[in-house]
Amino acid sequence: MAQPKRRWSKARTGLRRSTWKLEKQNLVECPHCHEMMLQHRVCANCGYYNGKEVISKKEA
Repeated sequence: MAQPKRRWSKARTGLRRSTWKLEKQNLVECPHCHEMMLQHRVCANCGYYNGKEVISKKEA
């Protein structure tokens, strides 16, 4: 099996890993209930997506 000719330096390894970071979640306002929700997901508060009720939520 092929082996690398020489060891990668710590700086080169750090440059490669520099893009590994957490990104902030992109939250948008639900047009139905105006709560913050993830884009392209069903709203956890009201159950609506794209103007249609996908999950029925019962009022308690």
